[in-house]
Amino acid sequence: METASVAERIKKIAEQTAIDHGLELVHTEVAGPENNLILRVFIDKPGGVTHDDCSDVSTQIGTVLDVEDFIHATYTLEVSSPGIERGLYKLADYERFTGSAAKIKTRVAIGNQRNFRGIISGVANETIVFDDRTTGRVEIPFASIAKANLEVDVENEFRHAQERAATDRDLIKKNR
Repeated sequence: METASVAERIKKIAEQTAIDHGLELVHTEVAGPENNLILRVFIDKPGGVTHDDCSDVSTQIGTVLDVEDFIHATYTLEVSSPGIERGLYKLADYERFTGSAAKIKTRVAIGNQRNFRGIISGVANETIVFDDRTTGRVEIPFASIAKANLEVDVENEFRHAQERAATDRDLIKKNR
């Protein structure tokens, strides 16, 4: 069976499994050589997924794969969270994460640029409105995006953590 048709069947099975468990299917991918595939399934939910979520989804997908038996090769099934710098795969992802920092790489240059870093400003039709750090506002056709991920500002996260810790210390002192 061709890898493309395997990938499509995996995606359908993963979509139904995610629905069954009240989760969002973020992405699926099939990697590796045809005789030793790696099936990756990324799931999410508000507040993040747990180990039990991943285990339950893995068990259900594994059972369906065993019953349907359409992969005629060795494979490894991996089910995980998309991580804090999750990939952006659908227009809905860009709508959901409007206002968030991201990195976008395009298939073709837009204004002599293929790599963008900045803030997602919104979605208009099939176009991502993006405030790039170096070139300012740019409109990126969704179809031209090769890869995109949220980007965590580590320095900002540390600063917020320090501010929360200071607030906690102040509250503890006041309540003594």
